[in-house]
Amino acid sequence: MFSFLYSEEKKMRRAAANWLELAERVHHYRRDQLSETQLQKLLNKVAELRQRLKERSDAGRLKLATEALERELRESGGRHYPVSSFVENVEFFLVAAIVILGLRAYFVQPFKIPTNSMWPSYYGMTHESFAAGDEPGLLRKAARLLTLGATHYSANAPADGEVLVPVVFYSQNYARIMAVEKPGRTMLLLPTTVREYSFSVGGEQTRIEVPADFDFERVLEEQYAGPGRQLSSHLVESAKRHWPLESSTMSILRGGQLQVVQVYWVSLGKKVARGESLASFDILTGDLLFVDRIWYQFVRPRVGQGFVFKTENIHSPEMQDAAGEQIRQYYVKRLVGTPGDRLEIKQPVLWRNSAPIGGAAAFGENAQQEGNYPGYTNDGLLAAGKVVTVPNDFYFALGDNSPRSKDGRAWGFVPKKDVVGSPLFIYYPLTKRWGFAH
Repeated sequence: MFSFLYSEEKKMRRAAANWLELAERVHHYRRDQLSETQLQKLLNKVAELRQRLKERSDAGRLKLATEALERELRESGGRHYPVSSFVENVEFFLVAAIVILGLRAYFVQPFKIPTNSMWPSYYGMTHESFAAGDEPGLLRKAARLLTLGATHYSANAPADGEVLVPVVFYSQNYARIMAVEKPGRTMLLLPTTVREYSFSVGGEQTRIEVPADFDFERVLEEQYAGPGRQLSSHLVESAKRHWPLESSTMSILRGGQLQVVQVYWVSLGKKVARGESLASFDILTGDLLFVDRIWYQFVRPRVGQGFVFKTENIHSPEMQDAAGEQIRQYYVKRLVGTPGDRLEIKQPVLWRNSAPIGGAAAFGENAQQEGNYPGYTNDGLLAAGKVVTVPNDFYFALGDNSPRSKDGRAWGFVPKKDVVGSPLFIYYPLTKRWGFAH
């Protein structure tokens, strides 16, 4: 980098050392292919240049000895010399890839938090909505992309009229917006799964695609249901006011089979003009962090730690994708149970071995429902009154955001052999959460 500050003699000595290193490589790889004469000539030129370096010869004599070695390398170097820049680059990237794979396999592994099951300890994809006319411009979008990993999404009304969405009713008091999962691309290249939502305005439809792990209903809840109101309750009340409702069918992939589902078109309670925004928001990337893979090779996982594991051996209907295939991913939850532990939820407190659980600040904050921690909720294996005992060679994990976490309550226990490690360091996005994980 600062070679321009070196004297001519020092530059020549550095160049001579590089040529000797190359000659060693040629000698190592080709000595069994060279004739006795070629090998002796090469060794003579190497010895001559080494002697010049040892004698601290001037730049002129070093140059002559170096050029003599170079001529010999051209005759005896084969494919090792002269070497093209392409070969050097391939070699460099190959070595770098081996180093990276080794670090990933045995020491640290990059990991992205996809959902908000661990919120607010770790952030999955979150959103920021924009009022009409307040959408970020080009420069602001670029800045938000670099610092927050923010990507903008929007949908506009195709006609004048009331905003309707397709809804499935699971009971008289619970409804969800129907969405269709389909193959998509991330960064226009990598295959992924997206979820497509539909709007109907004035008899015309428009659609918006978002990542499958993103909770788009939170956007609609914020923009249409209002503060403190759940979207499900808003839809149920709207349906009752406008009954009977227009209905139609939608085809979805469920359990590997294409099924036809009846949906009802329910008003979101807002009328819009053609071109007006139906939803305008940024999706902010989930936390990107490094996972410590080496610590659990020496010590047992401890209750209260962030807990990263593979899902490929968790055999449950709740651990299958829309095509009925086993989900093979890395998940992060919080470890709440080790072999032999007895677990129970007495809302909002999680109990372990007949006492409120300890070992992490998040346990206490959930028990007190402090800040953004919502408390633990009864569901699945830990429904009201149920007690779970963790079997040998298994662990039990829950999300900190219990009401919105699909965790051990739904799919059961984590095999010991599939434990990966614990979160170590959040390196992106560049927010106040940057730093060591907890």
